[in-house]
Amino acid sequence: MVAGTLSDAELERQKQIDDWLPITSSRNAKWWYSAFHNVTAMVGAGVLSLPFALAELGWGPGIAILIMSWVITLYTLWQMVEMHEMVPGKRFDRYHELGQHAFGPKLGLWIVVPQQVIVEVGVCIVYMVTGGKSLKKVHDLLCPSCKDIKTSYWIMIFASCHFVLSHLPNFNSMSGISLAAAIMSLSYSTIAWTAAAHKGVVPDVDYSYKATTTYGTMFNFFGGLGEVAFAYAGHNVVLEIQATIPSTPEKPSKGPMWKGVVVAYIVVALCYFPVAIVGFYVYGSSVEDNILISLEKPAWLIAAANLFVVVHVIGSYQVFAMGVFDMIETFLVMKMKFRPSFVLRFVTRTTYVAITMFIGIAIPFFGGLLGFFGGFAFAPTTYFLPCIMWLAIYKPKPFGLSWCVNWVCIVLGVLLMILAPIGALRNIILQAKNYEFFS
Repeated sequence: MVAGTLSDAELERQKQIDDWLPITSSRNAKWWYSAFHNVTAMVGAGVLSLPFALAELGWGPGIAILIMSWVITLYTLWQMVEMHEMVPGKRFDRYHELGQHAFGPKLGLWIVVPQQVIVEVGVCIVYMVTGGKSLKKVHDLLCPSCKDIKTSYWIMIFASCHFVLSHLPNFNSMSGISLAAAIMSLSYSTIAWTAAAHKGVVPDVDYSYKATTTYGTMFNFFGGLGEVAFAYAGHNVVLEIQATIPSTPEKPSKGPMWKGVVVAYIVVALCYFPVAIVGFYVYGSSVEDNILISLEKPAWLIAAANLFVVVHVIGSYQVFAMGVFDMIETFLVMKMKFRPSFVLRFVTRTTYVAITMFIGIAIPFFGGLLGFFGGFAFAPTTYFLPCIMWLAIYKPKPFGLSWCVNWVCIVLGVLLMILAPIGALRNIILQAKNYEFFS
């Protein structure tokens, strides 16, 4: 009898914890929530470097890789949406829960969690720097004669809004911010390619590779691969987003979720392909690694685009941070046996924002590092980890269609994971001569 009441008490505590944790607390999302959460997570400010990536890859390979990445990541996303509820009566609300189901409780944690943490924390730090730099650009464009303010201070100004926003309890409570961010990503992408098209092709445009040596071209090609790969990195929060959608045996959550994903992917295509193709077509290989820098005029339009980037990055930071908050809070409440409370949440989240801000200020060249770490962590979680889980769980017939498709994705993903960091590492070494901490 005591055992019975104990398990009831434990179940009650488990329910209390689930109702408090950010991922599982609110399960009444609509399908369009999943659409704009996915757009916000997927379309990073990385879209602005796509023309540069295309310049490193060349016309043919570049467009092929862009399209292949779009198709492969849509396929792996579909797999994750399908696997969310493949065990009747159970939902895998987090990426690592699916990993534990596929690889076992210990190994699953060790495979998924480190990669997920690198991606989510890395993205948050990069967005701190991106937000700060974009704010600085707006200031410098609108007031060229004003006193120069250091990027460090702009990063602090950008971080100040996150000290407030990070206390939103769960995904559904931030759907407004996420919607604004998704609209902004479409807006600045459109500004980028329409302004370039309006400007017309620059005189003496050159579409050949920038590097003069074969080795240089090869390393740049690897770097370009990495840049395209990180443009599609929303998979780390997919299950967490799907967890907020209600589900019954008759109407599982994968229906509305998939609808949202398809809409999100159409928006992603509308953001990515025009920017990459028009940007490279207009500027050729002289395009800057952020196309907004290439488009110097009109100042007000570029300032507006940078402001849109800031709003979007605010939303993206929150979407990625929510996954980290969930991990930290789960650990503190389940393992360390803390009581779920406002104080616990306030302290953990404020500390997290402060740490990401501090690292962003200390290492302003973090973008180069992201290419390096991203190759290790983005490529697996997005391109081939879902395929390995699919093979481990469903065990499709060898040399059947499903088996072949998954192995192709795994081979391509592993190649990407090996090659992209090589290109990024070389760039870091080339630029490291003038890197300074706290610069």
